[in-house]
Amino acid sequence: MQIYLPIAEVSVNAFLLLGLGGLVGVLSGMFGVGGGFLMTPLLFFIGIPPAVAVATEANQIVASSFSGVLAHFRRRTVDFKMGGVLLAGGLTGAALGVVVFNYLKSLGQVDLLVKLCYVVFLGVVGGLMFIESLNAIRKARQAGGTAPAKRRQRGWVHALPLKMRFRTSGLYISAIPPLIVGVFVGILSAIMGVGGGFIMVPAMIYILGMPTKVVVGTSLFQIIFVTAFTTMLHATTNFTVDVVLAVLLLVGGVIGAQIGTQIGTKLKAEQLRILLAMMVLVVCGKLALDLLLQPAELFSLGTDGGH
Repeated sequence: MQIYLPIAEVSVNAFLLLGLGGLVGVLSGMFGVGGGFLMTPLLFFIGIPPAVAVATEANQIVASSFSGVLAHFRRRTVDFKMGGVLLAGGLTGAALGVVVFNYLKSLGQVDLLVKLCYVVFLGVVGGLMFIESLNAIRKARQAGGTAPAKRRQRGWVHALPLKMRFRTSGLYISAIPPLIVGVFVGILSAIMGVGGGFIMVPAMIYILGMPTKVVVGTSLFQIIFVTAFTTMLHATTNFTVDVVLAVLLLVGGVIGAQIGTQIGTKLKAEQLRILLAMMVLVVCGKLALDLLLQPAELFSLGTDGGH
């Protein structure tokens, strides 16, 4: 069933969009990532213009993340205090990111920048997570099936001022690292149309030292507000949010997030991380190939025709 998307100005299959929304919703519930790092490139692949994909995908992430947070809230695996600190940084970063996005859009370079950002970030994050997860699984096997519970060593994070106690996470650390992580993720959210979970989840585990079971819910909690703010900014300054596309992705995403949360509870932390790393690397490879290979059509019509 073909459906016309007014802002994207293309026709796509409605069931395909529902399916993509559902798939990303499952990932959101399983891994605590908004899923935008997968959905936005998938939208590129089916012909949605990058500027529209970025702005609209931020919208879909809000719903799938909200659906996932409800499930984690019932299990008491959301650290609201940590989420609040991350959120303060995230909103600041999102505002900065939209300014950069608008400037690049005026130069006509936004599509290339978005795709290059994806290749770089997905490659680095996917590679690091994959290596770390393999090491964790190896150590768990050597230790007779129980993963070593070290990640509490004191590092530079503990030496910084402005310390706060995060009871749900069992941490007493400076508020500065979570703020910086939040700002960085907010900028990515605006420029790449992602919730930033694929950066935030590893950062919360390895930099802040949060327990994996609390990380997923807390990450989703912060993602909701940052992506909602990003969507609002894009809608009011760029007019690139396609409501029809957003609604179809939302419906699939909300259903998928509930299924993903159920699957996530049945897998070990190391297994979850290695699965996520593999998905990140596959998407990165496909995007890199698309940038390197010669396109089928050498000429394309710009949005500001006449120049």
